[in-house]
Amino acid sequence: MGILTEEMKRVVAQQQLCYAASVTPDSKPNLSPKGSITFLSDDELGFADLASPGTIENLRHNPAIELNVVDRLPVGVFDLRKGRAEIVKNDPEAHRRIEQILGPEYPFEQVVKIRVETAAEVFSPVYTLTRSSEASAQP
Repeated sequence: MGILTEEMKRVVAQQQLCYAASVTPDSKPNLSPKGSITFLSDDELGFADLASPGTIENLRHNPAIELNVVDRLPVGVFDLRKGRAEIVKNDPEAHRRIEQILGPEYPFEQVVKIRVETAAEVFSPVYTLTRSSEASAQP
């Protein structure tokens, strides 16, 4: 079994938006939204390089990346962290899966593939309180 659970893959497929954190060459944080996130396997994600020169440059210097995929209440946030990114041009399956999300109006040449090393569901107190309230309301 891979790192990504079926619930995590469902949220990624449904949301198609993540926030990708990378590190600049001078060690500053960089956060960028990516609207083409998809799961490629049980432990691999990918997104298209669409106007992402800063993120691509950062990943060329340091392939460490952290992604957050946010699902609204009651699920929460999936923190797909400690991933290693690779920028690829020739991966027909990754291109096909991302093209299904974007459609033909967004041509792209590169895909950022992320090998997910750890993933966790993150709950804020609001999510926890909502779940507790729902559980206590049931007979």
